[in-house]
Amino acid sequence: MGDIWQRDESDSPCIRVCLLHPQAGLCIGCLRSGEEIARWPRMSAEARRALLAEFPARRAEIAPRRRGGRARTRAKRTSERD
Repeated sequence: MGDIWQRDESDSPCIRVCLLHPQAGLCIGCLRSGEEIARWPRMSAEARRALLAEFPARRAEIAPRRRGGRARTRAKRTSERD
């Protein structure tokens, strides 16, 4: 009676940060498209794992781009003074 039933499938990657990236069309929280979110409950475990494998590339797609930071700004100021 103390056994806990568990599924052999991937849990939802949802982290309850639901906002679609305007250009990529991906949720910034779980990295899925609206269609993938809707389809998730009907997807096979294999299809879910395949989708999860794509997430690192998707994260890079929607990650903010660094613009150089302080070191770049300092270098620019130094070159302007010379």
